[in-house]
Amino acid sequence: MTSPSISVQLYTVREQAAEDLGATLQRIADLGYSLVEPYGFVGFGPALGEALRVSGLRAPTTHQGFIGQGEAELDEVFSKAAALGIDTVIDPHVPADKWQSADDVRATAEALNAAAAVAARHGVRVGYHNHAHEIESTIEGETAIEFFAGLLDDSVVLEIDTYWVVVGGEDPVALLGRLGDRVVAIHVKDGSGGTDVKEQVAVGSGRLPIADIVAAVPNALHVVELDDSRGDRFEAIAESLRFLTALSEGEGK
Repeated sequence: MTSPSISVQLYTVREQAAEDLGATLQRIADLGYSLVEPYGFVGFGPALGEALRVSGLRAPTTHQGFIGQGEAELDEVFSKAAALGIDTVIDPHVPADKWQSADDVRATAEALNAAAAVAARHGVRVGYHNHAHEIESTIEGETAIEFFAGLLDDSVVLEIDTYWVVVGGEDPVALLGRLGDRVVAIHVKDGSGGTDVKEQVAVGSGRLPIADIVAAVPNALHVVELDDSRGDRFEAIAESLRFLTALSEGEGK
């Protein structure tokens, strides 16, 4: 029985999703997943809702760029998310040059907080997903992502990409501990821990301390992702699901 806390980021199989979204989601469901995390969900249009319905998959979270948009644009994004049953819309990227000064980080936090107020009208919450640059940059003695977290409204959440934390030079387990309940989801990836995304592999077959990472946030959504790989990414997400499910069952004994 698959743990309901395991999802998969559709960016992993983006080529297939772009070609045939319905068939891609059905294949993911057939692997045993019950949850998916779309990317740029607005761009899929009505096809996403239909593909979710037919496959039986749910999307509790999604990636979508929205920070800095106007209120009308935000209303459109969050109303569409609510219609799909998505309750957390996560902005996946703010450029590295916006993480080098306290003022720039404050501006991003203010924009995210403002978006949260709009999202709340639709019963949706907002969050942010990191890459390496938010980890590498230091603001007032702490990583930029931690400085940022301290500026966010209580309703705003984080999705921590644990692989990019390693690339950024931090211990993901320690960082997750410091960020605490703000983290409602993590990206679970494995590989060499380096910048070459082709070196990413199925979860449990690389160098990252996956068991410790998962144990650090037992109540978070665990989202499997490969940015790329030299192997078959469908096989990798299938193997990742088996590993994480076995890990969950082992911890429950």
